Amino acid sequence: MKNLIYYVLSLALAAGLTACGGAKLATADEQMARGEYFDAAKTYRKVYNKLDRNQRELRGEVAFKMAECHRRLSQNARASAAYANARRFGYQDSLLTLHLAESLHAEGKYSQAIEAYEEYLASHPGDVKAKNGLTGAKLGLEKKYATRYVVRNAKAFNSRRADYAPMYYDNSYDRLYFTTTNEKVNGTHRSEITGMKKADIWTVSKNERGQWNRPEPVEGELNSEAEEGVISFSPDGSTMYLTVARREPNANTGVEIYTSQRSDAQWSKPVKFEITADTLSSYGHPAVSPDGNWLYFTSDMPGGSGGKDIWRINLKDRVGSLENLGEWINTPGDEVFPYMRSDSVLYFSSDGHPGMGGLDIFKAVMTKSGGWNVTNMGSPVNSSSDDFGITFGPAETGYFSSNRGSVYDNIYSFELPEIKVTISGWVLDRDEEPVPNAVIRIVGNDGSNQKQIAKPDGSFSFPLDRGVSYVMLAGAKGYLNAKQEFTSDIAEEDAAYDVDFILSSITKPVVIDNIFYDFDKATLRPESKTALDEMAQVLRDNPNVTIEMASHTDRIGSDEYNIRLSSRRAQSVIDYLISVGIDARRLQSQGYGKSRPKTITKKLAREYPQFTEGQVLDEEFVNSLSPEDQEAADQINRRTEFQVLSIDYQMF
Repeated sequence: MKNLIYYVLSLALAAGLTACGGAKLATADEQMARGEYFDAAKTYRKVYNKLDRNQRELRGEVAFKMAECHRRLSQNARASAAYANARRFGYQDSLLTLHLAESLHAEGKYSQAIEAYEEYLASHPGDVKAKNGLTGAKLGLEKKYATRYVVRNAKAFNSRRADYAPMYYDNSYDRLYFTTTNEKVNGTHRSEITGMKKADIWTVSKNERGQWNRPEPVEGELNSEAEEGVISFSPDGSTMYLTVARREPNANTGVEIYTSQRSDAQWSKPVKFEITADTLSSYGHPAVSPDGNWLYFTSDMPGGSGGKDIWRINLKDRVGSLENLGEWINTPGDEVFPYMRSDSVLYFSSDGHPGMGGLDIFKAVMTKSGGWNVTNMGSPVNSSSDDFGITFGPAETGYFSSNRGSVYDNIYSFELPEIKVTISGWVLDRDEEPVPNAVIRIVGNDGSNQKQIAKPDGSFSFPLDRGVSYVMLAGAKGYLNAKQEFTSDIAEEDAAYDVDFILSSITKPVVIDNIFYDFDKATLRPESKTALDEMAQVLRDNPNVTIEMASHTDRIGSDEYNIRLSSRRAQSVIDYLISVGIDARRLQSQGYGKSRPKTITKKLAREYPQFTEGQVLDEEFVNSLSPEDQEAADQINRRTEFQVLSIDYQMF
């Protein structure tokens, strides 16, 4: 229920319903014509219950009028049932099927709503509102509205009646104003339109611990026995723009925009803000632009797109500045509750754009040409019920109002959790031990540049952004640099990437794993390409390094034979590196045969627990082993490795 301040804007539509026979029916018609939907619905119900079953035509008419009242009060289930009764009794109205579709849509009964929309469009194929409704219902049925927003009932603000249209006072975000019809508001009379007490403006502030205090009435002369609510503030916080309902005996209710001034924490008695000389139209839901130049508002004045439209007027020079926001924003339906988050980003509620049902909240971004790109905020901010009156706090957080799951409006909080994209890993040496004081740099094509020293255990972690290409470089004194490249995913979800850097020592030989040759030959096998390409990349990442590429054999065979074989194998590796662009002057080959048996490292000791760290796999030791361990030792000795010779190639 959006209360008097919203519903009185619908009076022009209600005024066309005329009285027909019977004193009580005439009373109901008069109540409805004045926009007193709550009272009118009760009266129509009494009339309907007293009608004879044979009075089908009259029962259909009363059911339709009763449905119209419930629709305007956002009592969608009651509206749907009453419209269905009107159809059952053969009541003829060109909008009956459309309104039935809209009520079903607002109940979240998408399949039934689609059928009703399609039935209506069969005879009204050009109706834009029905087309948009059908699109929205289909999207709702297909569950195409889901977002990552988290929505919670703001129980600290809500009473047992309607609480809605929250608004932050300023960018400190420690004070919130909202409209309420709780039982403690001013006045004793209940609204004939809503059945609730007439709305006042209340406020709530945060305490020293950042927690919200209990809501309380605004101090000063702002609230009265009339209906006040739906507010906005000037950028300096000195002026409040608010909606006030005018109510005169025997006259239709209307709403107008007023202003109130703040002084010594008190708000003054509201003064009418003149927009036009038109006294028949209603003006409400003020929203001041952040630069203070424009006042956006809702009105049913002539010249719009139909229903209620969003307009704006220049606060510095009102004459000739009044303008309708046009067809990008406004539809034949209702566009209400504007909110300017920035001077080019507008939020508003609409039942005319494709949505989930009832009023949905939309985001509109101004284009360079002066138009607007409009998108639905999606679920769970929007629901099949009415969702409206949004205000933003820090980042993607804030409050809005909705009547989901209740006959009354409630205030809800919303938050778009930050997407956490990280990359983490380890900087280790070739023996898989942490590299002390390793420095990791990460540069993104978005201009980001981060640097970090790895922890003592070699670990690191960086926060990233989605859809960015990154280059990472790890280095440490006494080690060659290592580089990694990757692009983070664009998906709107948390992601964690893993990357490890294995740094090669400058001071000792480094084995290149997975280099394979055919038996008794120096020809490189195809499966060696991956390891050789990685070696080439190490040399590209360290352009000032020269190396010796060495090959070693096992104990089998003569010294002369093994020297020749290992020399040819080392040269095969050099030839491959030259073929992929590595400068030959940086490369030196050497065959050592079996003259340099391998010493067991920590890593090898973990892989081959039969050998201890520091053990030299010379011929005498290997010959003392079992056949199985001899094969393992020979395999370890058969290796290709490189040794850094210099680190200043072409630096001078």
